[in-house]
Amino acid sequence: MRPAFDLTGQVALVTGGSSGLGRGMAQALAAAGAAVVVAARRRAALDDTVAAIEQEGGRAAALVADLADAAALESVAQRAAEPFGSVTVLVNAAGVNLRQPIDEVDLASWNLTLQLHLGTPFFLARALVPGMRERGYGRIINLASLQSQRAFPDSAPYGAGKGGIVQLTRAMAEAWSRDGINANAIAPGFFPTELTASLFDDPERARELAARTAIGRNGTLEDIAGPTVFFASPASAYVTGQTLFVDGGFTAR
Repeated sequence: MRPAFDLTGQVALVTGGSSGLGRGMAQALAAAGAAVVVAARRRAALDDTVAAIEQEGGRAAALVADLADAAALESVAQRAAEPFGSVTVLVNAAGVNLRQPIDEVDLASWNLTLQLHLGTPFFLARALVPGMRERGYGRIINLASLQSQRAFPDSAPYGAGKGGIVQLTRAMAEAWSRDGINANAIAPGFFPTELTASLFDDPERARELAARTAIGRNGTLEDIAGPTVFFASPASAYVTGQTLFVDGGFTAR
């Protein structure tokens, strides 16, 4: 019997896999045995992720795509299957936080943020579900946030999207879990990524955030690896529609 956390034979598509949490999650899936396709706009950054995975003995391919283009998502789903076969694990990690004061949010910023955080995960997942159903195995991992539960300044569209992704995860689980396709979300705390660069560039602010956790530190990319592999693997067979806060106990205090 294969170990419960073994992803050998699975094919993962990780959006936003060129940097930050997406890259860390892609590397974790590859280390567990999955073949990984990383999708984002920047070719050079995607190639860096692929090289890092291959250097560790994993299999990976880059897919350059504008994930905010709703009309292109069917094509993204089709292209994602070309390197290694049908996608069985989808990680929706692509995102943006424009950090505009609420009175200055414009329609273009609102639409971009909500598309990336709600529209893209939904329509991309829906395009991949038939292949997962045919394989009898599927795992959808969405990225929630601390802002799924609480409001932070200058992040109204982002918070709306991250609140919505929790409910969308439940809806996906209700619709597809009987086909062996489970949907769950990970809500990270504060990790050093491109989206949080403005916070971590301020050492005092970073220390303040660490002090607000139960553990006493901010996250590292290694901290996201275990939850990612769990949700992608057979070990999570009876877990669906859930949101796991990987935040060092930030929301527990």
